[in-house]
Amino acid sequence: MILTRCAWANPGNPRYIAYHDDEWGIPCHDETRLFEMLNLEGAQAGLSWETILNKRENYRAAFDAWDAEKIARYDAVKVALLLNDAGIVRNRLKVAATITNAQACLRLRDEAGGLDSFLWSYVDGKPIQNAWVTLKDCPATTPLSDRLSKDLAKRGFKFVGSTIIYAYMQAIGMVNDHCIDCFRHSLCADKAHTAL
Repeated sequence: MILTRCAWANPGNPRYIAYHDDEWGIPCHDETRLFEMLNLEGAQAGLSWETILNKRENYRAAFDAWDAEKIARYDAVKVALLLNDAGIVRNRLKVAATITNAQACLRLRDEAGGLDSFLWSYVDGKPIQNAWVTLKDCPATTPLSDRLSKDLAKRGFKFVGSTIIYAYMQAIGMVNDHCIDCFRHSLCADKAHTAL
């Protein structure tokens, strides 16, 4: 049986297919993964998602399995090592943003309980269920992503523009943007109350 997937899922890349089929659009409440995806979406800025996805395991190794407490303490020596690591995107601003985001994440944990409670409060704990016919119907930003972007920026997070944040919302399942002909659309809608 041939499965219909969203047009963006590159059929020639097994990582892409696995990401589309097993992660994208499924509600996520795991703090470490929420932090990981926020930074990976920021790392994508100006690049393709496939580039980042192909480097994902390298990122996990380079950034201490996305341990925010460790990352928040990175010093100039660690930054230099990261900027010489060909397994990640060697962009000084993006590396610095990840450290800043770790520090902001720790503050958020103390002030608002963490990324999970903070992010999901914007949708009252329930994913937004869209019904796009084609990929071109899906917006790049929404008023909600605009608001969440501004709120994250006020809290000190970097690389959190509205377009990045809308992609993040899709990735962590705050919004189900699988096209209606994609086999994952109804499955993600059914999983609205389950999580990664």
